[in-house]
Amino acid sequence: MRGTLLWIASLMLLGGCATLARRPPPPSAINHTEPVGYTSPVRLVTTDLTGYTEQAPQFLEGIRRAAAGRRVNILALSGGGSSGAFGAGALVGLSEAHERPRFELVTGVSAGAIIAPFAFLGPAWDAGLRATIEDSRRHPPVGSLGWRFTQLILAPLGWFGHDRLSDLIDRHITPAMLGAVARATSKGRRLIIATTDLDSQETVLWDMGAIAAKGGKRALALFRKVIIASASVPGVFPPVVIPVHDGGRQYDELHVDGGVTTPMFIFPLVAGLRPQDLAPLRGADVYVIINGKLASAPDRTPINTVDVISRSISAGITASTRSTVVESQAIARQLGMQLHITQIPPGFPSSADFDFGPRHMRALFAYGERCAAQGLLWMTPTQANMLNMEARPREQRDPAQCPAGGGTVARRSR
Repeated sequence: MRGTLLWIASLMLLGGCATLARRPPPPSAINHTEPVGYTSPVRLVTTDLTGYTEQAPQFLEGIRRAAAGRRVNILALSGGGSSGAFGAGALVGLSEAHERPRFELVTGVSAGAIIAPFAFLGPAWDAGLRATIEDSRRHPPVGSLGWRFTQLILAPLGWFGHDRLSDLIDRHITPAMLGAVARATSKGRRLIIATTDLDSQETVLWDMGAIAAKGGKRALALFRKVIIASASVPGVFPPVVIPVHDGGRQYDELHVDGGVTTPMFIFPLVAGLRPQDLAPLRGADVYVIINGKLASAPDRTPINTVDVISRSISAGITASTRSTVVESQAIARQLGMQLHITQIPPGFPSSADFDFGPRHMRALFAYGERCAAQGLLWMTPTQANMLNMEARPREQRDPAQCPAGGGTVARRSR
C-alpha cells in the first residue's frame, strides 16, 4: 500500500523527538479500567479470556435474539484509507438492489470504523454515508503530498494533526446517530470498533452501543474519539489519548489505528480458544468487505530505502489480512457459517491509500455501488482465492470487471 510511504517517511524524519504529556498507562494489559465516566464494561482486550467468558453469553444471546428467528447476519469492514470509498459504495449499491441484509453485528477497523455506524443503522442512513464520502473528497483528512511533508518537518510531535479528521467525524457522527445506535443496541444488535493500545500493544474492541447508551455530550465525545483513534494511522495522525480509571486511580491510554494489530475482525482473538461459546451464532451469514487488494500483479520495485521498506510493509499487511480471512473461514466452518467476501480485485487500477482526490474516490465508490447493484459483489472464499491467484500483468487488467464478475455469486434472499 503506497499510503505506508507516509508512515515510513514520518519514522525516518521524526527519529525520536518530543513526546506527548500524559499520565502513566494502566499497570497491566488485562485490567478493569474503563473510560472516565463509565463504570460498566464498554470494551474488551482481545486476549482477555476472563472478560470474554463473562461478557460473551449475554452479548451473543442478544445478537441471536435480535435476529428474530432468522439467520444472523454479520458484517466485518476492513481498513484501507481512502479505499474505504469502495466499501461505502458497496453498501449503497446493496440498498439500491434491495439485497442488503440487516446486520445484527457490525465490526469496523480504521476506514471501516468510519463506515461502520452507517452500515449498522441500515439503508435509511445511506444519504449520510454518501455525504461522508463526498465530504472527505472535498475536505481530505490529510492535505497534499507537499503539505504533508512540510507538516512532518515543522510539527514532528503532531504529525498532521487531527483537525481535518476530527472535523469530518464531528460533522457526520451526530447526536441523532448516537441515539439511533443506542436504540438498536437495546434490541441486542452490536456495533464493535477496534483500536490498538500502544502501551499494551493489544487490540481493544469497543462496544459502541454501550458507549452510546449513556447518552449526552460525554458519550458522543467518546464515541467520536474511538472512531478517530481507530482511523489514526501511525505517522499520519497522532495517537489519541483516552483517560481511563480503575476506582480511584486514573491513567491515560494511547490508542491508534486498529489495523496496526488486526486488519479486520469478526470475533475477539480469544474466541478461537473457546469456539463452543459462539454456538448462538451457528449458521450465521458472515459478510467481509475488504477495502483493498489481497493480490496484485508484480510491479517493479525501485531499489531505494523508502520503496523497499514501503513495499515490505505492504506485503506484511496483505499477508496479515489473508491470514485473518483464513482464520475466520476456519471458525465459520466449525459453526456452519456461510462466509461471503468482497475486495478490490487485482485488476482495478488503484492509487495510494491516502489519495483522497475526487477522481480516485469517486471511481472507487461508483465501482462498489455498481457491482453491488448488479449482484456481482460477494464471493465464496474459494472464488476469492481464485481471483487473487489470477493477478494478471498490468497491461491485461480489466478494471470494469466486478469482484464476482467471473464466477458464481454467493447470494441469499433477505
